[in-house]
This record gives sequence, C-alpha cells and structure tokens, in this order.
Amino acid sequence: HRKRTFSAQKNTTITNKNHSSRILYPRPKSLLPEMMNADMDAVDAKNQVELEEKTRLINQVLELQHTLEDLSARVDAVKEENLKLKSENQVLGQYIENLMSVSSVFQTTDTKSKRK
Repeated sequence: HRKRTFSAQKNTTITNKNHSSRILYPRPKSLLPEMMNADMDAVDAKNQVELEEKTRLINQVLELQHTLEDLSARVDAVKEENLKLKSENQVLGQYIENLMSVSSVFQTTDTKSKRK
C-alpha cells in the first residue's frame, strides 16, 4: 500500500457549471503535520508544566517530612526531659520529707508530754 501525501504541487480539478471547461486549482498544502507539531508542542508544554508542578510538590512534601522529623525529635527530647525532671522532683520531695522528719523544727508539739 502506498501512502498518500498531499502537497502544493498536485492540482485539483473543478468543473465550472457555467462553462464546460475545466479549471485547475492548486491543491492546498496539508496543514496536518503543522497542526500535529503544534499539538505536540502544546502537549510538551503541558507535560513540562505538570513535571514542574510534580517536582515542586515533591520538594514541598520532602520539606514537610523533614519538618515533621525535626518536630518529632523535639517532642521526644521534651518527653525525656519531662521524665528526668519528674524523677528529680520525686527525689527532692523525698529528701525534703526526710529532712522534715528528722528536724525538731518540723516535729509536732505535744504540750502534755513536755509538761510531764
């Protein structure tokens, strides 16, 4: 099978109804390849825009992931510090209770027992 191509060199015959003579008009050059090229350029431009948008979104996701990792690490550090401080507070509370129990200043005074 032979592929048909249209070009400006071929002529189209059109018969004039008023005259029996034939008039030859040049066949217009096909615009299909140019239209296809324009369509491909539009598709390429659209693909480029989509690619840039995807790249921007991927970068934004990566940045947010890093931010989340940093915040998560900070939360872990704060939790650890909180547990450490709670433990220190318990030790200090016990120390204060021990000091109060040993010190005569904080002993309850029983006036009847002192008088005897």
